Amino acid sequence: MSSHTHNHHHDPEKMKAIVNRLSKAIGHLESVKRMVEDDRDCSEVLVQLAAVRSAINNCGKEILKEHISHCIVHAAQDGDEEAIVELNEAIDKFMKTS
Repeated sequence: MSSHTHNHHHDPEKMKAIVNRLSKAIGHLESVKRMVEDDRDCSEVLVQLAAVRSAINNCGKEILKEHISHCIVHAAQDGDEEAIVELNEAIDKFMKTS
C-alpha cells in the first residue's frame, strides 16, 4: 500500500454507488461459495464465478474513473508527479489480476 496521500474528496454519490456494487459482488460470491458447498454443477459455478469477476472488474473501472476525475486532476494541478507514478503502478497491478 502506498504512503502517498491526497487532500481532496471523492464524489460521495459515486463512492456510495461503488460500495453498493462491491456489496452486491460480495453477496454474489457468497452465493457461489454456497453453490460449491452444495456440490452444484461445476459449469454453473464457473459461469457464476465469471459473473463475479466481471462485477469486480467493473468496480475497478469505476474506481479508476473516479480516481482520474478527482485525484489525478488535482494532482496534475498541484504538480504532483508521484500521484501519476502511483496510478500507473496501480493500473499495472489491477490489470495483472484481471
